[in-house]
Amino acid sequence: MAVDDKHISYRIYLVAVFIFVMAIAIVVKLTNIQWVEGDYYRKLAKQRTVRNFIIPANKGNIYSADGSLLATSIPNYEIRFDAKAPKQETFEKHVKALSDSLAAVLDRPAGYYEQELRKARANKNRYYLIARNLSYTDYVKIKGFPLFSLGAFKGGIIIEQETVRKHPIGKIAERTIGYDRIDPATGIEVGKGIEWAFKSYLNGKDGKILKQKIAKGQWKPIRDVNEVDPIDGYDVISTIDVFIQDIAHHALLKQLEEYEADHGCVVVMETETGHVKAISNLGRQEDGSYIETTNYAVAESHEPGSTFKLVDLMAILEDKVADTSTVYDSHGGVIKYYGRSVRDSHKGGYGKVSLARGFELSSNTVMVQAVYENYKSNPSKFVDHIKSFGLHKTLGLHFKGEGRAIIPHPKDKNWSGVSLPWMAFGYGVSVTPMQTLTLYNAVANNGVMVKPQFVSEIKEWNKTIKTFDTEVINPKICSPETLKKVRAVLQNVVKKGTGSKLYSKDFSMAGKTGTAMVNYGKAGREGMYYASSFAGYFPADHPKYSCIVVVHKPNTANNNYYGADVAGPVFKRIAQKIFTDAPSTNKIKQLDSKIPKQEISYAKFEKVSNTKTNQIPNLKGMPGMDAIALLENLGLKVKVNGVGKVKNQSIQAGQNINRNAIIVLELS
Repeated sequence: MAVDDKHISYRIYLVAVFIFVMAIAIVVKLTNIQWVEGDYYRKLAKQRTVRNFIIPANKGNIYSADGSLLATSIPNYEIRFDAKAPKQETFEKHVKALSDSLAAVLDRPAGYYEQELRKARANKNRYYLIARNLSYTDYVKIKGFPLFSLGAFKGGIIIEQETVRKHPIGKIAERTIGYDRIDPATGIEVGKGIEWAFKSYLNGKDGKILKQKIAKGQWKPIRDVNEVDPIDGYDVISTIDVFIQDIAHHALLKQLEEYEADHGCVVVMETETGHVKAISNLGRQEDGSYIETTNYAVAESHEPGSTFKLVDLMAILEDKVADTSTVYDSHGGVIKYYGRSVRDSHKGGYGKVSLARGFELSSNTVMVQAVYENYKSNPSKFVDHIKSFGLHKTLGLHFKGEGRAIIPHPKDKNWSGVSLPWMAFGYGVSVTPMQTLTLYNAVANNGVMVKPQFVSEIKEWNKTIKTFDTEVINPKICSPETLKKVRAVLQNVVKKGTGSKLYSKDFSMAGKTGTAMVNYGKAGREGMYYASSFAGYFPADHPKYSCIVVVHKPNTANNNYYGADVAGPVFKRIAQKIFTDAPSTNKIKQLDSKIPKQEISYAKFEKVSNTKTNQIPNLKGMPGMDAIALLENLGLKVKVNGVGKVKNQSIQAGQNINRNAIIVLELS
């Protein structure tokens, strides 16, 4: 018995020691938590119950030069359903009415929604998707539907909102307007175009508000004021003109579709300011459609072909080593340098022609001879001219990914005997369409080279924050004498040269066609394709706009891959549409002077209208408005098809007039 008591005493002592040690450990831990780690745990408790929430700043809008909205932020809503939240009787009471209401707004029948809602209820789905990408109007409607109108806890509605960026004008100029977003894979901010380049102005600064956690996982503001108020982003006013942009986009698209081309670009720039009024970059997709994926005009550096011959002509005239009247023999359309042939597109060549005529006909043999003969002993001098035109370096645009120019120099290790003659007709060099356009624009702008510009100002409501003035790259690219001759030759290219198909007596244009073989040294003939281009300006005498069109890999089935056939019509369509619908000047000159052409037209109308007759007059060739006035005075009802002058009339001249009869005029 004594032994058992002794064992019991040992056990009691052991338990007591264990309890004592545990008590000491607890005291030590409490002391450690209170004094050593106290700050950490107090901070952790505060973080879990009090937190700073971000108040997103409103992003600024992007506007066109004419005030049209190009990019704006709008709320986008997603609605889900917590099927466990409503009580059973509440759910049964409203489920049919809710299904009918959803069917009226969304694109499925009421039976489908009732079935899905009941299935979500049976599966205890707490996050069932009702609809996503909803507008604010639809969100408000659905929020007021039966059951959902009871709120989150009684009705089970879950509303999630995000702000999305929208382009009101659709896909037009999408790549230039650009985007600014986070790459979900890397978490890195990425972007393109104006959105990215001017994000420091557009994005504004987010604010902060302090909230405390309350019952049911909800958070409420601790104070009535924000910790940091959000600062909304500024608006960006671009140089894009929606009217011209629409013309350029559809003119390019039509030609790409007709020639089943791989991709192409067009840029229209205001001559004096360098403001880019339109830019379109379209690439072919697998299904044959065209969308904006790459800013080819800015990023794609390639061999330009014959549009580069403008450099030849300007350099030669500046150095006075030849004149536009200097005669060269095209040698039957083939000339060799170091065993390699330079050929004219016209078989048999052009015989003996002047330098100016060789340029107008885009003769490779003439232009190469003119360059090689005058610079073979000092090719660096020719290359220096290229550099003086600014074609050896990037333009320093705001956009990322501007293509780099490649201009060989005699000191380069890859320089060879054929480098100089090949440069003369646009091979062995590489420039972007935007660089080429900048040079042509300088010729149009009386020799002043200006930097292309996509944004004119930054605004906060009606207050201007910053303006972007015209930036002059080179105040004088050549002498006035050279400029005068070059502009005359460029105008003749359209009048009687390779661009003669584009000529119109109604409006003047000047420019240069170009056709380049691309990838001609890769994968043999199979890897080679053509790039067709046209660069120039209009009107020719007093240029207001310059323009470049480049189309890559047109279908060559009909042998129509030349710049005048593929790219030229885009240029003409743009110029024609701008001339027709947008007068190039808002100044009224010689208001009191008489215009001979108008006086003759008025005299003819006056003579016909004052002649008393009971027969239908001959209206062909008469302006439509004059014909309408004349016929209505004779008691006829007039219907008109088209615009311009009368081409045909439904009641022929000489027939007796029947009052109130209907006559149809076809105008052209």
